[in-house]
Amino acid sequence: MNTTGMIMLQAQGGANSWSGMLMIVAMIVIFYFFMIRPQSKKQKEIKQAREAMKKGDKVVTAGGIHGTIREDKGNTILLEVAPNTSILVDKNSIYPIGTDEKAVK
Repeated sequence: MNTTGMIMLQAQGGANSWSGMLMIVAMIVIFYFFMIRPQSKKQKEIKQAREAMKKGDKVVTAGGIHGTIREDKGNTILLEVAPNTSILVDKNSIYPIGTDEKAVK
């Protein structure tokens, strides 16, 4: 093989590595916009909804228990689940219940 043939082979190998790198970068960008970004946006909305909860709001726990907020104690919430029956629940495990479509999602 002459030197011209060797130079062409090296150029083709370099092009393959660049196209492989470009595909990996494209996959990372696609993964970010379709998986990571929407999830972080949803978590931010849930956090804002938890901060806006107040006494009397109806909520559901992560375990499926429905109740009404009776007292906010910082990181925990006193939740009335039946008349004269209250439980202490971590604030991070409750979700608001609403009649509007956005709160249900």
